[in-house]
Amino acid sequence: MLIFPERFGDLRGYFVETFRADLFEAKIGRFTFVQDNRSFSARVGTVRGLHYQLCPRAQGKLVSCPEGALLDVAVDIRAGSPTYGQSVLTELSAENACQLWIPPGFAHGFCTLRPDTVINYKVTDFRSPEHERGLAWDDPSLGIDWRIKPEDAILSEKDRTHPKLADIDANFVYVANDGRASVA
Repeated sequence: MLIFPERFGDLRGYFVETFRADLFEAKIGRFTFVQDNRSFSARVGTVRGLHYQLCPRAQGKLVSCPEGALLDVAVDIRAGSPTYGQSVLTELSAENACQLWIPPGFAHGFCTLRPDTVINYKVTDFRSPEHERGLAWDDPSLGIDWRIKPEDAILSEKDRTHPKLADIDANFVYVANDGRASVA
């Protein structure tokens, strides 16, 4: 779900409310954020992801890009979902001030489009290394256009070794209720 916070500007610059619990709840639902994270990437073509945490420590993420620009990617990994294995791609930047809500049950990653890019995450559960998992960013079955040549991607060693979608354990299950999807 894309969120476009209202921006108030004048000759000095602008003001924006980057998070309001009442508006978020009205649009997305009730979630409690317990941790804020920030990631800095110096070079264009830095790929981070695709990351997720297993249940019971699954995380929903509200991401934004206050400096630079990035291509943000979320992949549905909920078994039984009509959109299983499909991805959502959107550009987040300092200029558009757009935010992306990524619910539990989705793998998340991004590729920097400008140098010195910063991404902020609000998450619904604490970082838990024993529950951390990843999905291969370049899995051909996902068909993600990262806007870079694979050989130009700047990756951590850990992100180079994640399994393909066909090889991950099904930890998330799609449950439809009243037209809304949730994770069981």
